[in-house]
Amino acid sequence: MGDGFQFIDIILFAMIAGFLVLRLRSVLGRRTGNERPPRPDPFARRGKGARGDDKVVELPAPRRPVEVEAEAGPSAGVKDSSLAAALTQIQIADPAFNPQEFVAGAGAAFEMIVAAFAKGDAKALRPLLNDSVYADFSSAIAEREKAGHRLETTLVSVKSADLLEARLEGRVAFVTVKFVSEQVNVTKNAAGAIVDGSPDRVTTVTDIWTFARNTRAKDPNWTLVETRSPN
Repeated sequence: MGDGFQFIDIILFAMIAGFLVLRLRSVLGRRTGNERPPRPDPFARRGKGARGDDKVVELPAPRRPVEVEAEAGPSAGVKDSSLAAALTQIQIADPAFNPQEFVAGAGAAFEMIVAAFAKGDAKALRPLLNDSVYADFSSAIAEREKAGHRLETTLVSVKSADLLEARLEGRVAFVTVKFVSEQVNVTKNAAGAIVDGSPDRVTTVTDIWTFARNTRAKDPNWTLVETRSPN
């Protein structure tokens, strides 16, 4: 009899335990809407795409610092130390001065002056030259016209335009450029006959021109103040 009652007690406790387990599962298995979302794992791998693949998005490589050229500045590329120092002085006086831009402008002025001189257009030359150079150019034009001659110049190319000298005198900057060009120069008389040169001959011409500008002036243009040939 005692063993029977003990067996019944075991069955009763088992039924009660099973009932409690079912109740707990029914409660724990429900979501009330107030549960906190799971915290992300900071060490988990990131970068899965929208399709759930395992491709990891690589971070961009760190950017290399910008390398500054050692010769950056007004004297960049200038090997002559005295010339480089003079160009620096000019830029201190005129921060807008840039040697590369100056050479480009001087090249354009060279072409304009050569063309205007060949045409005998003194009016076009006047704003580009100082008084003494203008006097020389206009005098040569006048002599040519008096002789009844006409100059025909074809500027085939400007092979090079190199900075040669520079200096600062007070407020006035002087920069000298060496031009090497290929030209065809033909002088004809009133009848059209050739008196000098040949239309079939290309001549290499070297000119050394000095330009000047008051660094305090509002006018940004430079003026041709001296011309000479190489020694």
